[in-house]
Amino acid sequence: MKQHNAVKAEVDSWRDFSRRLHEALELVQLEDESLRTDLETEISAIEAELEKRSFTAMLSGKHDHDFAILAIHAGAGGTDSQDWVAMLERMYLRWAESRGYETEILDLTEGEEAGIKSVTIAVDGDYAFGYLRSEKGVHRLVRLSPFDAAHRRHTSFALVEVLPQIAMDDAEIEINPEDIKMDVYRSSGAGGQNVQKNATAVRLTHIPTGIVVTCQNERSQTQNREFAMRILRARLLELKQAEKEEERAVLRGEYTKAEWGSQIRSYVLHPYQMVKDHRTEHESGNTQSILDGGLDEFMEAYLRSTA
Repeated sequence: MKQHNAVKAEVDSWRDFSRRLHEALELVQLEDESLRTDLETEISAIEAELEKRSFTAMLSGKHDHDFAILAIHAGAGGTDSQDWVAMLERMYLRWAESRGYETEILDLTEGEEAGIKSVTIAVDGDYAFGYLRSEKGVHRLVRLSPFDAAHRRHTSFALVEVLPQIAMDDAEIEINPEDIKMDVYRSSGAGGQNVQKNATAVRLTHIPTGIVVTCQNERSQTQNREFAMRILRARLLELKQAEKEEERAVLRGEYTKAEWGSQIRSYVLHPYQMVKDHRTEHESGNTQSILDGGLDEFMEAYLRSTA
């Protein structure tokens, strides 16, 4: 029923769009000069809608329509890299807000001095995974470090992971309850009245694969476990797909081990300002707009390159 309703909504949406096109054409054929202003406004709206639909049409992967789980981890660069994670978190939250998506921070580990060591965010909205999958990989920042007394130029790295949120009844991933070890502990965070007095944070270990996921929030232990299970299902799906890709690559003779390596995108704030995606060669000099969540142009360039 869920799949049926989703397809029906998509078909109805296209029918409404088709109706708008035909109505606009009929009005044009009347050649009534008094309708010119209204027609120009409607045609502009139709063109914008067509561009949006053309973009969405590229999201044809099996899980592209799903909600997403976004995880950001600090890499090389010490405190600067942890501050870079905080900047990326803000960038993706701004992007999600601009698209009307709902977000929730499921797990967050703060840095010792500043910034964030790692953060996991649930992004709820249609096609969230399809858009965000273009962001998966290592992101590099080059800037004058605010944490360096000499104010020298530093390079920082952060790893972005993007996973689809898998429905609990999805037959593609089955989890044996006996394969899961669960630990509960108190959530870390601000002290005073905000400190967790009860052990509500959850850590799940999937024994066969060794995958560990955590979820700590101000929710109940039951809710945290539910979200942790959602993340675990997503990671198991990713592992399953990675194994299939590796098998295909070996058969083609193209297999190379996936390691922490070259970045997918560089954000240079000094000595010049430029954001460049190394997969598509798409670049922008408006770094502030990008860091404020203006990522659509980079996402579209990636989707077009892989279509």
